[in-house]
Amino acid sequence: MAKAATKTIKVEQTGSAIRRHHSQRETLIGLRLNKIGRVVELQDSPAVRGMIAKVQHLVRVVDEK
Repeated sequence: MAKAATKTIKVEQTGSAIRRHHSQRETLIGLRLNKIGRVVELQDSPAVRGMIAKVQHLVRVVDEK
């Protein structure tokens, strides 16, 4: 059985977690983001999409593959 290519998303943090709700800070840490300008490549899954939606005002999607 051939393994399907997994889709990935590159996400960049654009806003600060200072003065944000604790759950939003923890969501950024869960996405492996904790500094402005940091870019991470994540698997495209419903869970990751939900996390991005929760902190959409602090991050931006750079690239979808």
